[in-house]
Amino acid sequence: MRFFLLCSLVLFAAASFGQRNCGSMDYAGRNGITHLYNNNSLPAQSHRDTVTNEILTVPVVFHILYNNSSQNISTAQILSQLKVLNDDFRRMNQDASQTPAAFRPAAADCRIMFCLAQVDPRGRPSSGIIRRQTSRQSFTYDDAMKFTAAGGDDAWDSRKYLNVWICNMQGGSLGYATPPGSPADKDGVVIQFNAFGTIGNLQANFNKGRTTTHEVAHWMGLKHIWGDATCGDDGIYDTPQQEYYHNGCPSFPQMSACSPNNNGDMYMNFMDYTHDACMNLFTHGQKVKMRGVFAVNGPRNSFLFSFACDSTLATGAPLPQDTTTIINDSTTSIMVEKDWMVYPNPVLSSIYLQGINGYELKGQSVTIFSMTGTLLHRIQLNSSNPTVNLSFLKPGVYLIRVGEGKMIKQRKIIKT
Repeated sequence: MRFFLLCSLVLFAAASFGQRNCGSMDYAGRNGITHLYNNNSLPAQSHRDTVTNEILTVPVVFHILYNNSSQNISTAQILSQLKVLNDDFRRMNQDASQTPAAFRPAAADCRIMFCLAQVDPRGRPSSGIIRRQTSRQSFTYDDAMKFTAAGGDDAWDSRKYLNVWICNMQGGSLGYATPPGSPADKDGVVIQFNAFGTIGNLQANFNKGRTTTHEVAHWMGLKHIWGDATCGDDGIYDTPQQEYYHNGCPSFPQMSACSPNNNGDMYMNFMDYTHDACMNLFTHGQKVKMRGVFAVNGPRNSFLFSFACDSTLATGAPLPQDTTTIINDSTTSIMVEKDWMVYPNPVLSSIYLQGINGYELKGQSVTIFSMTGTLLHRIQLNSSNPTVNLSFLKPGVYLIRVGEGKMIKQRKIIKT
């Protein structure tokens, strides 16, 4: 528990002096969460592993919780933060050149990217941005921002979406994240509204989006670089041991009592506490750690089966732009479109087709195409609830189409 106590002291000092403060370890300590992974939320079909050079894409939903107009940040500000995430996790950040030469060999392209979710958990088109006005003036570490009934906004399925809540936090906190293995309805990242993105209403020194980079890395299992203890261990082989955290913008080299050599501390690592402008790298070891949570039996392996970045999979009416008012679909008179669904997806051998809202499948033509447009299979359905054997397909992504001419509807499927 020593590192939890330390982080609490850091929070107090940070709130007092306007320094960076991250509440992730404090949150974990209060809730009895460790960095030990559990797999209770993984889907049964999680058999796919990550590929060495695969770019992992994480669908993100941003929950904007605002009490006044200054907290209702613009879409441009949100998109600026998304760009920072993609740049930082791909080492395409412009300030990568500021990494000291001694540490450049350790700097890594993590090959992880982020997209705005294009499909909500109910299959409706989405912008990936939810705006909700709240009567609460601020939030704490009690996770109220994650529940509509408490003045926040309920999490989307955390097996398929990275939930990011942007709100006003009490006590000068910049944010916190849940480590892998956290309860599904609380899983995600919380960020202070004026420490988010690179444009808009922002705090000095925390105006380059690095708070979110830092917290998302916690969400993928990274610890602070000093191991949350004096000369602690963050469990990463290529981050040099350092005595404590750094604030501000230090100059190279920074030596401490446990520096292993004359290169000193890696204070420019995204997992230290320096100002945004002085953070610029993840290491290869951190890359391996983060990508590991998506691997087979990893706590975030289910993200390999999420297609929420693909707008072609959306069905039904889109979400309203402002979800402050909740509409009960069962009491609303709307035109219901006939459609069909396919499951399981991903598929190991056979898929099942099911009509929605009276859609008749019997007699329809079904075709399977490769992603390059090559016709691979065609059948005529002779049942209203048909099964289609796909065991002949190699592992990969395919298009399945039902119908002819203008009546064709298609879905993407993944064969494992």
